[in-house]
Amino acid sequence: MPGDRQQIAALLYRYARAVDTKDWELYRSVFTDDAHIDYSSAGAAVGSRDEVADWLAGGFGAIPWTMHYITNIEADVDGDTATVRAMFYNPMQLPGMPEQSCCGGYYHHQLVRTADGWRSRSLREDNVWFVNPPTG
Repeated sequence: MPGDRQQIAALLYRYARAVDTKDWELYRSVFTDDAHIDYSSAGAAVGSRDEVADWLAGGFGAIPWTMHYITNIEADVDGDTATVRAMFYNPMQLPGMPEQSCCGGYYHHQLVRTADGWRSRSLREDNVWFVNPPTG
């Protein structure tokens, strides 16, 4: 059985796959039912897991492609909770933009161990930089 850090990395990789494939049920599975998600640093949604998933489902379909890379995962595990900081790099093609866009920064998760494995009860994105951001 994989250790906590491997399971946590797998959860973050599942998060990236869910967003990039626009699989919003898989996205929901990364989080607890009562999770709070904050993408405000990128000018995006803040709210409950379902509010943010619905927001992404409603608008993310217009983005032709994204490719999230999640690296440098630091997990401070304390029993059945963990504080996680991970870097992300996200090249993407935004609608109406002739050139590729990309952004990067950090994901800050508060995780909890559940009967179904590690889940995020809080995600805050810290978007540090954006090349060719959306206009308007």
